[in-house]
Amino acid sequence: MQHFPIFVNLAGQRVVVAGGGEAALAKLRLLFKTEAALVVYAANPADEILVWAEAQRLTLVRRPLAQGDVAGARLFYAADEDAAEDARTSAIARAEGALANIVDNLHDSEFITPAIVDRDPVTVAIGTEGAAPVLARAIKADLEARLPVRLGPLARIGKAFRKMADALPMGRARRDFWADYYFNAGPRAFDEKGAAGADDALKDLLSDHLSRQSRKGHVAFVGAGPGDPELLTLKARRALDEADVVIHDRLISPEILELARREATLLDVGKEGFGPSTKQDDINTLIVEHTRRGAQVVRLKSGDSTVFGRLDEEIDAVEEAGLSWHIVPGITSASAAVAAIGQSLTKRGRNSSVRFLTGHDTKGFADHDWRTLAREGEVAAIYMGKKSARFIQGRLLMHGADPATPVTIVENASRADQRILETRLADLPADLAAAAVDGPALTFYGLAPREAALAQQALADKDLTLTQELA
Repeated sequence: MQHFPIFVNLAGQRVVVAGGGEAALAKLRLLFKTEAALVVYAANPADEILVWAEAQRLTLVRRPLAQGDVAGARLFYAADEDAAEDARTSAIARAEGALANIVDNLHDSEFITPAIVDRDPVTVAIGTEGAAPVLARAIKADLEARLPVRLGPLARIGKAFRKMADALPMGRARRDFWADYYFNAGPRAFDEKGAAGADDALKDLLSDHLSRQSRKGHVAFVGAGPGDPELLTLKARRALDEADVVIHDRLISPEILELARREATLLDVGKEGFGPSTKQDDINTLIVEHTRRGAQVVRLKSGDSTVFGRLDEEIDAVEEAGLSWHIVPGITSASAAVAAIGQSLTKRGRNSSVRFLTGHDTKGFADHDWRTLAREGEVAAIYMGKKSARFIQGRLLMHGADPATPVTIVENASRADQRILETRLADLPADLAAAAVDGPALTFYGLAPREAALAQQALADKDLTLTQELA
């Protein structure tokens, strides 16, 4: 992030604009939304600027900007639409202590003006570091369609009520009150009786929340999916938004952790097969301790929490402590990985069942019904199978599996750095070692990727390489 987004208080502050053409007009129309004292320097101002000056919406000085004109100003816009003149005026502005923006010159600007969705006092700013203005405008249009006009009046009523709401304890109690107002009682009352109705609803709601007992701690066991945040369920998003504490696995992607509330405590309890791990008893203790304190806890597990996630042990610990819980299912890695290779887990005439296996368990390499699995046409999705690849190969060959049986490894399924490795049972350990697969991987026994999926992966790899080179 090169440009850090902030909201600058411009009430009563001087903002200077140099220029009187279309670029200046565009900036002034936006600046009129603020409470700034606007000053324009232009030898030949547009007619619209003359009208605004006549109406005293701004101060117009009909000459080019000179030294001393920007002293005391908070912001400066160079909008003469002439590179040499803009460079001259912005140099004056910097020397006199103002932050300078040069219209259509991102490189030499000290700040940029984002696309804005205005639901005063609610303001949404959208920036793309100047890389994609068209995208910023598209996002703006989408947000304007989604955010109701009544949001502004509701926020103004709420702002005036904030001191009264301080009667509620800080933290969860206040957040629940404001969420109830903005997403439930407030909009309903505003639609029925307008601003006066929303104000009355706020007072009634406060009385209701003051009489409530504090919310008890609760645990949500949430499946985070394979890594792509767009594969997170709506229920999982809601749980993250409400969480006070998020206890997450090592494989949870940073993009998903970003969706948690900024105030939430994030605790990494990552485990790695045959490597450093947080003890399961310690994880259970953390969950119980935070929930007993009244926290809304999200135990965030990669994929689906019910598949090789040791979920029962954690639920048992929560139940023994007399605490409440629920499960939010997620998309398991096998579903995302099989989609990546363009195949189906089951197919008429090939296999009417599929096995989900783990490569290792708490005792080491996991044993399975290898004789059945070695039969022709069998399909298995093998979790945590990288380090046990040679063991799995040996067991299957020992029980008569065809050495030419297709095997596919999908690394980082659904993520930007996803890789697909196509091999066969005879070559599995060697090809896996040569590919240096170090991310989370799902192994499909009995499935080969479709050619179209491989071609798409090759194109994605090319794009990723190009992006890295450009970066």
